[in-house]
Amino acid sequence: MDTAHLFRLGMDLETGATHEGENTIEDRGADIVVRDVFDADREDHFIRRDGRTFAGTHLIIEVVRGTGLDDEMRIQQAFRDCVTACGATLLHIHTHKFSPQGVSGVAVLAESHISVHTWPEIGYGAFDVFMCGDAQPWKAVDILRDAFSAEDVRVNELLRGDGLVE
Repeated sequence: MDTAHLFRLGMDLETGATHEGENTIEDRGADIVVRDVFDADREDHFIRRDGRTFAGTHLIIEVVRGTGLDDEMRIQQAFRDCVTACGATLLHIHTHKFSPQGVSGVAVLAESHISVHTWPEIGYGAFDVFMCGDAQPWKAVDILRDAFSAEDVRVNELLRGDGLVE
């Protein structure tokens, strides 16, 4: 790949790869921005908290004994409600309904994504909520619990990229 811009999502979003007035170097004809990872003005959306720097918070959320996990529209609305509650930016939602049951889907966010695969026959939904920047992914837990009337919700947290930047 010879360029920092592999594609655009069609929404004229800034990729952060180049901005006018920044110090750049030439590499095969593409401008590459050189920045200090600890620069407070850096637009990488890394999270800096409690002395740690990481790319984002990734929640593995398991909805157990839930209802409505075979309903595409309900899943899409749950994605939208999570995006709003978490303070994220929705770019696109795509879901697919399987036969005889089950739904897979993803909400692509400016901050990363929310995804799901469901097994409605056992009331189980496997959700991933991965967000960087100022988004608050933990707010998605209660949204998903309520959206699917789950008797049990299990959450594991991963700090993606933790320890890569000292």
